[in-house]
Amino acid sequence: MSTTANINVRVDADLKKSAESLFHDLGLTMPGAVTLFLRSAVNNYGIPFEIKRAEPDAVTKAALAEYGEMKRNPDRYKRYRSADELLREVLQDT
Repeated sequence: MSTTANINVRVDADLKKSAESLFHDLGLTMPGAVTLFLRSAVNNYGIPFEIKRAEPDAVTKAALAEYGEMKRNPDRYKRYRSADELLREVLQDT
């Protein structure tokens, strides 16, 4: 049997209460849920769920808007047959 070690984590009291309630409904204890998370992370060689921003930042929003405009009106934008063609033009302008 393996030995155990303690992990001390400080979290918001309301978050802890909500998590304990959820885990109770799922038949888990807080230590059981944390152990489940850690085992899953180790088995997946990383965080076992997607982590992402809730909303794109301003730069990303602007880039996505520009992409949408280009997609809606492709005739307004120059196209290239290859990356080499694009590179040639860029290098000519320098």
